[in-house]
Amino acid sequence: MRINSLFLFLLSVGASLTGVAQRVFIQQMEPSRQSVYAAEQLKKALVAKKYAVITNARSAEYTIRLAAVDTEIGAESYVLAPKPNQLTITGGDKRGLIYGSLSLAEDLQNGISLKAIAARSEKPHLPLRAIKFDLPWDTYRHSYALDLHYDTCRDTLYWKAFLDMMVANRFNALSLWNLHPYTFMIRPANFPAATPFDDRQLKEWQTLFHTLFKMAEERAIETYLVPFNIFTSSEFAKAYNVNPRLNNLEHLHFIDGDTSAIVKRYTRECVTQVLQEYPELTGFGLTLGEAMGGMSPQQREDWMKATIIDGMRQAGRKTKLIHRIPFSSTTGSLGVTSVETEKLTRKSIEQEEALDFIEGPVWADLKYNWSHGHSTPTLVKVHGGKLYDTYFKPDPTAYKITWTVRNEDFFCLRWGVPSFVRAHIAANNQSYVGGYFLGSETYIPANDYFTTPGAPVNWKFAFERQWLFYKLWGRLLYNPTTPDALFQAEFVRRYGPAAATLLEAYALASSTPLRLASAFDFTWDFSLYSEGMMAFDAAKNVSYISVNQQITQPTLDPNYVSVVDYVKTVSAGGSFGANKITPPLLAALLRQDCQKALTLVQPIKVSANRSLQYEVADVTVWANLGLHFAEKLEAAVALQTYRTNGTKTQKQQAIQHLKAALHYWDEVVAITRPLYRDMPLVHLTEQKGHTWAENNKLRFHWEKLRLDVAKDIELAEKTQFRTGN
Repeated sequence: MRINSLFLFLLSVGASLTGVAQRVFIQQMEPSRQSVYAAEQLKKALVAKKYAVITNARSAEYTIRLAAVDTEIGAESYVLAPKPNQLTITGGDKRGLIYGSLSLAEDLQNGISLKAIAARSEKPHLPLRAIKFDLPWDTYRHSYALDLHYDTCRDTLYWKAFLDMMVANRFNALSLWNLHPYTFMIRPANFPAATPFDDRQLKEWQTLFHTLFKMAEERAIETYLVPFNIFTSSEFAKAYNVNPRLNNLEHLHFIDGDTSAIVKRYTRECVTQVLQEYPELTGFGLTLGEAMGGMSPQQREDWMKATIIDGMRQAGRKTKLIHRIPFSSTTGSLGVTSVETEKLTRKSIEQEEALDFIEGPVWADLKYNWSHGHSTPTLVKVHGGKLYDTYFKPDPTAYKITWTVRNEDFFCLRWGVPSFVRAHIAANNQSYVGGYFLGSETYIPANDYFTTPGAPVNWKFAFERQWLFYKLWGRLLYNPTTPDALFQAEFVRRYGPAAATLLEAYALASSTPLRLASAFDFTWDFSLYSEGMMAFDAAKNVSYISVNQQITQPTLDPNYVSVVDYVKTVSAGGSFGANKITPPLLAALLRQDCQKALTLVQPIKVSANRSLQYEVADVTVWANLGLHFAEKLEAAVALQTYRTNGTKTQKQQAIQHLKAALHYWDEVVAITRPLYRDMPLVHLTEQKGHTWAENNKLRFHWEKLRLDVAKDIELAEKTQFRTGN
């Protein structure tokens, strides 16, 4: 951990430096909606530290000048230039001016006085730092776990808080994903019956979107609308005599696409009308996959050109574009990647950027390690399989590659590993990389359905619980050299000096899900849920990862070694290179880091602060899950060794390790039972063999898996050695 001791010293004594109130004048040299927002954030920070913010410049003892934009500094960059009784903030654009103001506000919040502010500058490492946000209406999946966010996401106060978080963490784009967003935003001029709302209801929806887009613009945050392929509203299908196939009425994904002329026209006109009625909207996105079965890759690209791209052209204004790289090279919705499809897609994107109504570069997006970006920073696969080098050679000029880092692995527990985020960014430092999208598809960070009733906590919405997650990704994407001291300072600001060890504890303990996902290969969303130690079983249901599955499952990271391969090689007298992470080595690393994390948080007193109690509890849960995983790895090695050579001591060792694993699981249950409700998760509400209503009764909690954890012990006890295993 890189801790700046001088910085922490300033934090500890800074409050005393602001004991004497100063009269401060904030001067906006070039007023704009963005500079007004910047000034408001500064005023809040100053008032909180007992400065008097005045409107009369002549009476001021200190002046903060928000200078006119200086484009020579560079887009999104800023410079802080302090002088006696004065400080000037200059931005390379309006966004840079906001970032400079927020940087100063952060110092003030951390107790550093105006007189102690140091001169500095920052510039962006990557131009796109975006959030992927699935809206809860007309969702990609139908589930109570998503529906329960409906009211929260219709609250403009929620979006104000979320956008404030985004800009504070230097995220500069919000992408809104929805199967068919148009009828929530417009009444299509030539297809009015497609919208299910009366005028009053539609006006409420329109007010929500206009407010959201304007608040984003005020914070210099771009907004993108990303619909899913060839979906329509059920009202459209019924009113205009379109074949009422299941994709229109039930939104099943992996079916043939409807390429009829009326659907093309309807989609194209919706895109145009949305862009015309929402001038604040920055751009559109397109995806090529679901509900496009029966179509070749070329036909999918042609359909997009005839609908979304041509709809953008007819809007009569410039628009930005996200082009999600297709994952199917076949006519099936669930295909595989291929060089031929990459060549076709690259040609299409280059043609799009050349259009005068599209503002480049086009963001060409890929899922990093499929649906589980929180695994290894090494790129192993994308959605559909292998990624070839077509998009990178030669170096593109029309587009930039962006990586979607999906999180389908931890929704409840807080997470934060600075070294992982830095390693991820360092591994993707090529000239063709334009940035990242960060977000989930089976989780919406809105309604907090986790926290049990009790004393007040310092958050209202779900995303506020994961403040460290967003701060690490956002700030490091903007500037990867941002020191750990900045994140540690936030713990101190929130909870006092006793919380100074929490960043290191999180970095150690919440490496657990990264290591599990590196050691356990996966594909799509539900194939792994690291927080719950769950994955697909043989019946394709999400269940606890048994010791048998741990033995046989291949690894994701090529430097990791599976249990079955390890035992086979060692039993044959072989060995592994120094760079390989074998199951025993992984178990040792987990045990070392998790024990240290527990040691770091053990002295922290939480009885007087319920919010701090949750922070410490999540560290201890991750640590105990890591220790559980370590014991199970060692049990898996011992059990497979017994099955290979019949050594009875190995069987007894396996049983003892599995009993220890159950002990650590019981620790997790004891910690979480009073703090966390049973949680509705999409992973559970789409189980096979159950009706949707039955699945809605399913909830996740670690306690519910205890019997499955204990079954591993019974399995090991009953295992018999058979010659030829």
